[in-house]
Amino acid sequence: MNSSRNSRTSTINSLGFTLLELIISITLLGIIVIITVGAMRLGVRSVDSGEKKIESLERIKASLNIVESQIQSEIPLTYDEDGVKKYFFKGDRESLQFSTNYSIWGGQKGYVIVTYRVESGDQGKQVLYASENIVGIEEKRDAKLFDAFDKIYFEYFYRDPTEEQGKWIEQWTDDTTIPEKVRLHIINKTKDFSMIIPVRVQGTMSQIATKSTGKKSSAENRIQEKQEKREKSKKQR
Repeated sequence: MNSSRNSRTSTINSLGFTLLELIISITLLGIIVIITVGAMRLGVRSVDSGEKKIESLERIKASLNIVESQIQSEIPLTYDEDGVKKYFFKGDRESLQFSTNYSIWGGQKGYVIVTYRVESGDQGKQVLYASENIVGIEEKRDAKLFDAFDKIYFEYFYRDPTEEQGKWIEQWTDDTTIPEKVRLHIINKTKDFSMIIPVRVQGTMSQIATKSTGKKSSAENRIQEKQEKREKSKKQR
C-alpha cells in the first residue's frame, strides 16, 4: 500500500515539475521571440532611415552640382533698357538671376535665364526653387532644389577698384558689373554649410567686353537671329 502511494506521489511530482518546466520554457521562448521581433523592427527602421538619409544627401549633392555648374557657366548677356545696356545678373539675399549656357533640363545647350528664389515651406522651413526660360521666350520651367532647411540665402563678393580687399554683401544692385564670387548658405539647426562659387566672367561691362574678344557679341547675335526667325514665322502664320 505504502509503496503504491509513494509511486503515485513521485509520478505526480514528476508530472508537476515537467509542467513547470514547460511553462518556463514557453515564457522564455516568448521573451526571445519578442526581443527578436523588436530587434528586427529596429533594424528595418534603421535601414529605412539610412536609405532616406542617403537619398537626401544624394539629392543635396546633385542640387549643389547644378547650382555650381550654372553659376560657373554664367554668360554676360545684356539687355537694353531705355537705351542702356544692363546685365541680366541681379541678386539679393533670397533671390538670384543670371544668364548661363548650362540648363537643368538641356545641359550645355543654348542660353537660358536662371532665377533662384527662396520661399517659405512647411513648419517654418525654407525651400530653394530654380526657374529657367530660354532667352527671348517667356515660358518658364520650375524645379525644387533644396527643401526643409532652417535658412537659405545668397551673398556676393564685392571688391572696390580702389581697394585690395573685398567684402561679402547681401544685395547686388549694379547692373553694369558682375561679382567675383557667389556664396550660398544652407543652414540646418546649428550647422551652416556654405559653398563659395567663383564666377568665371566678372568685372565691369567694358572689361568683360575686352576679355571676351567678341564672344559676347556673337552670343547676342545668335539670340537676335533666333528672335527674328520666330517673328518671321509668326508673321507668315
